[in-house]
Amino acid sequence: MTPRFLDGFWTRLESSPLGERLLRGSFWSLLGTFASRALGLAAAILAARILGKAVYGELGIIQSTVGMLGTFAGFGMGTTATKYVAELRYKDPAQAGKIIALSSLVSWSVSLVLMVVLYFTAPWLCLHTLVAPNLTGYLRISGLLLVLSGVNGAQLGVLSGFEAFKSIARVSLLTGLLNFPCIVSGAFFFGLGGLIWGMVIAQAMGCLLNLYALRREANRYGIPISFSSCMSEIPVVWRYSAPAVLGSAMISVVNWIAATMLVRRPNGYGEMGSFNAANQWFNALMWLPYIISGVTLPVLAERLGASDKANTVRLLKMTFRINAVFVLPVMAIACLFSPFIMKSYGKGFGSAWPTLIVVLITAAVLSLELIVGELIAAAGHMWLGFVSNVGWGLVFLGTTPWLLKWGAFGLASSRLLAYVAHAVFMGAYLLMFIFSGKKSVAVLQPTDAPVLTTVSEN
Repeated sequence: MTPRFLDGFWTRLESSPLGERLLRGSFWSLLGTFASRALGLAAAILAARILGKAVYGELGIIQSTVGMLGTFAGFGMGTTATKYVAELRYKDPAQAGKIIALSSLVSWSVSLVLMVVLYFTAPWLCLHTLVAPNLTGYLRISGLLLVLSGVNGAQLGVLSGFEAFKSIARVSLLTGLLNFPCIVSGAFFFGLGGLIWGMVIAQAMGCLLNLYALRREANRYGIPISFSSCMSEIPVVWRYSAPAVLGSAMISVVNWIAATMLVRRPNGYGEMGSFNAANQWFNALMWLPYIISGVTLPVLAERLGASDKANTVRLLKMTFRINAVFVLPVMAIACLFSPFIMKSYGKGFGSAWPTLIVVLITAAVLSLELIVGELIAAAGHMWLGFVSNVGWGLVFLGTTPWLLKWGAFGLASSRLLAYVAHAVFMGAYLLMFIFSGKKSVAVLQPTDAPVLTTVSEN
């Protein structure tokens, strides 16, 4: 039965063309990623039990390092491709094809360069920063994940711009089905190295499947993917992608610095293991909001391109209510069962249940502000978003040294404070947008002056 405060909401959503697009995209994204997320969470729990708390903490810092560099690898081309493909796929297919080609070229080039950099700097990083020289080989292997994640992000951005959420769902499901046995068997038979290779194999298969889907969608819209002339769109990289990647990099670098502060403390890798386990539930709780966010961005970009402020605000309200209805009850239930959840990871994890509660509250805060980040991206105000992320980073790093005496709980608490501060900024932006006297919003085209998305983690 639908809750009373939602009476009429679903009816209006289904009868609205805008709501129908949101429902259709969300349905396929939910269908495709539910099994993938569930299998991923199950694989994480089994891997933690196989590897143990300290080694699982080593995996966490490796993922944090690769994630930090991974934001540069894609160079913001995923968000860029989503925005411009959504705007141009009907009115300028040739330019849309150039954007698609440019996103592929930039993501491959930057990712490969960063993989080489990681290979040669891994010994120094592991010895002097991570204080774990034994991780050098594992970090080098993870360079392949760096390339694949950068390319995958650009591919998914293009597919989102096409609103090809059924294709994305299909690839996500197949990748998740492959990911589970690769990770679990890799960890069981070969330890940490086997787990990382399992992730590489699954990610590579996902990239191949996304490439096939991308080509099919481009043909369906009659869009020619032209590498020979795509450099004419290079201004897009500096005007849109640059602030996007800087904003994302801000998130990853700050998370990485805070994580290295933790692992350098006594029993640091054990505490990192607890934080990494709790953070799996951050990602699980953010599952639906991230899906809705990915569906919303191309629709927002298309509506803003048509100067349709009324439907833009209507879509923002729909998304906010959907996120609140899903996230808040799940957060409350997970907090209630947090001791049992953490104990499921094995010996030594059970006492970290307060960390899980803080992480879950953080996810709830982020889920409610995430849609504002998509509005900023769709409107092209990328440099403003970057400034907001700088503020988030300053609060996070400013409070971390004071709270790390409580280990993983302190790190999680610092991040929560940063998200709360960021939410205040995003709320102010949303109110200004809604109550501004303008009837329409001017959206920048690829050749206009520059104008980031909200702080978010994967």
